[in-house]
Amino acid sequence: MVLSEELDRLDELRRRGVLSDEEFARAKALLLGRSEAPLAALGALRRSRSERWIAGVCGGIAQATGTDAWVWRLLFALLFFCGGAGLGIYLLMWIFVPAE
Repeated sequence: MVLSEELDRLDELRRRGVLSDEEFARAKALLLGRSEAPLAALGALRRSRSERWIAGVCGGIAQATGTDAWVWRLLFALLFFCGGAGLGIYLLMWIFVPAE
């Protein structure tokens, strides 16, 4: 279900009296907070100084997303062997993502 449909459903429940205005506001805040989580992770992206092999890009992505760094290293390696895109993306992130 997309966000707009969930908000419409909550509004309908509020209009029917199933949810109070306070409950509606809390549920709406939870929905909107959940949808902004990926943007918050993107804003927190920094190259890691502790979890690094080359430039800390994979370690930084791992810290921002809450995953292990080896997952990102494997993804970049696979992208490298599939046309070299992994190297290009890694280099761009090395240049444009600030260090911790």
